[in-house]
Amino acid sequence: MMKLLLALLLTTFVKGFVPSLSSTQRQGGSQLYSTAEEVSIEPKDVVRLFGRLAEKYIMLDESGGMCCYSGCKDCEYRLPDGGYRMADQSAARPKWIPVYEERNFSGQNKEHKTKWSTEIFSEGPSVTKEEFVKALSEMQYAPPLGGPFVGATAGQIEDSAAAEKLFDMLAGEKDKLARFKMSVQLKELAKGEQGLTWKDFAAAMGVQ
Repeated sequence: MMKLLLALLLTTFVKGFVPSLSSTQRQGGSQLYSTAEEVSIEPKDVVRLFGRLAEKYIMLDESGGMCCYSGCKDCEYRLPDGGYRMADQSAARPKWIPVYEERNFSGQNKEHKTKWSTEIFSEGPSVTKEEFVKALSEMQYAPPLGGPFVGATAGQIEDSAAAEKLFDMLAGEKDKLARFKMSVQLKELAKGEQGLTWKDFAAAMGVQ
């Protein structure tokens, strides 16, 4: 009986010196679990977005159309790397997500309205995340230049995680994404270029 009493007293004494988990420690464990639960985005899912938003044609600099492209000495339209300042460019497959909503070169009788501005914002100047994902899913997909190859028949969006991430990236903390805001964000991602290519789009989405 005496031994049992001593054992109980010893147990109580030891418990008094063992610190309980703090709220911070408990939260830390919860955060670790939450991080492990984060959804990873597959590169091919990002290609499915890029292949909807990217275009084969882009308008660049209206003044570039005044060049004769004959290699004239001291040509004002030549670039430091030896290339030319171009009015527009075309590619065999979708290559650029234009940063502008629409562009008009009246002197050359050229006009371009971007896919994203007309198809995502077809019902108004702003969209919710749900509307954004739906509109993006309904856009026509074509295998783009860049990223792992995804054929036209495999271009459907079955997992909306990538599209939702793109919305969050463009809209920030807003519940709606405005058309002009998307243009502003695309310009930032394009780093001064007139179109967003696969390399920068993939980097922004966190894939290689």
